[in-house]
Amino acid sequence: MKSKFPFLLALAFFCLISLHALASVDTVATFSSAMQKEIKAVVITPKDYSESKDYPVVYLLHGYSGDYKAWLGQVPLLESYADQYGMIIVTPDGNFGSWYWDSPEVENSKYETYVGKELIEFVDKEYSTIQSREGRAITGLSMGGHGALYLAFRHQDTFGTAGSLSGGVDIGPFPENWEMKKYLGTKAQNPERWEEYSVMYQSNRLIPNRLALIISCGTEDFFYDVNVKLHEKLAYNNIPHSFMSGPGGHTWEYWADAVQYQLLFFHQYFEKGK
Repeated sequence: MKSKFPFLLALAFFCLISLHALASVDTVATFSSAMQKEIKAVVITPKDYSESKDYPVVYLLHGYSGDYKAWLGQVPLLESYADQYGMIIVTPDGNFGSWYWDSPEVENSKYETYVGKELIEFVDKEYSTIQSREGRAITGLSMGGHGALYLAFRHQDTFGTAGSLSGGVDIGPFPENWEMKKYLGTKAQNPERWEEYSVMYQSNRLIPNRLALIISCGTEDFFYDVNVKLHEKLAYNNIPHSFMSGPGGHTWEYWADAVQYQLLFFHQYFEKGK
């Protein structure tokens, strides 16, 4: 009797190949005119990607000390989420600690301009995208959670929906942390600037129902209190939003779990716009 092992091995290999025949992952080099340098980003396109169709785009920002590879390296399921929801996911480089500001102190740190304008123009040119706010979302973790809301609040004509995962949404309580004073100057010497560059105070720009918002933070996270305060401020100002909290710290375990709910939230927003 012939052994079935070669057949089973071939079948297993085929299944393995099929399992990994998911989204396409590109590492692209973009040029920032504002900073006069090349910046990398990862672009994940769904497996059914076709230039005959326009896709929504989610911009996913990394945290302090991370880079453009961090999200996919820690959450490889992003590829399957891109497939499941038929979306493009872009993870740009925000430098070691830019906080996604156009820094008033560091001349060549213009990451609000880069992510909020230059990168979007590149992605819309090179990929088949929905080129309107109704087809764009932005979120991120920690520093990137701050960056996502900061950019979305300031560019409501660019993004239709936004989120934050364990975001540093109020920088005021942390004047000595994460190199922020390098980019803003010290809080003692620049108190008004520290308010202006904080998500908590940028929230005053929000137009009710203009942005679909989702905010997530673990209850053991050192940013939990400021996220609760932002949630309460938005509720007081009648800004509709989803606020998700539950057990979890400032960890990839929490972000890997929470990001899937945010991507579902964005997907539902995109579907409503069709």
